[in-house]
Amino acid sequence: MMHASSPELSVLHAVRVTGVANDAAVSRRTGIDLDTAAELLGDFEAYGWVTHVEFGGTSGWTLTERGRAQDSRNLREELDQTGARATVEQAHKEFEVLNGRLVQACTDWQLRPAEGDRLTSNDHSDPQWDGRVLDELTVIGTELARLIGALVSVLGRFDGYADRFDAALARARAGEGQWVTGVGVASCHAVWMELHEDLLSTLGIARGTEPGNR
Repeated sequence: MMHASSPELSVLHAVRVTGVANDAAVSRRTGIDLDTAAELLGDFEAYGWVTHVEFGGTSGWTLTERGRAQDSRNLREELDQTGARATVEQAHKEFEVLNGRLVQACTDWQLRPAEGDRLTSNDHSDPQWDGRVLDELTVIGTELARLIGALVSVLGRFDGYADRFDAALARARAGEGQWVTGVGVASCHAVWMELHEDLLSTLGIARGTEPGNR
């Protein structure tokens, strides 16, 4: 049975997954009304779990070390209470397989090797090359939807990743190429990285210690 995470867990974890997020971004991501999200973030600041940062014209909340530790405790308790660990572990294994394909697709979007230079930037002048990349991302998106469906069946907070990935891909197909690997937008790559962090943090796995990185 699907479990709905508490607002407290949802809000704190949203900050962790996004890295830096303002009140509105947290509200949109969690589906919690703006006033409640803002109130919780204010409480978390008082607890020393989040701090407000500003850089490069961007501002928002980010986790402190105490906040990260609290989020990890929340996630561990939720996983134990719901009995969802096996489902999340299986999803993570499947994600790892897809991850290699996603990384390659993003690399191919950014680079198009030329004779004598394998690191030539992709100027997107070859529609066949770009079309092949977008087709691969479409296949990955289909697999992602299945993976997310399994996760949502036990933990509702994983909902939305497949929809956001598909939305970014649709914009890329419409000619907005930054929605594949762009920074500062919810690109395919950005959504994928957030899901990766979500899976790792949920399972208590430190980034870089997965089997494929050893």
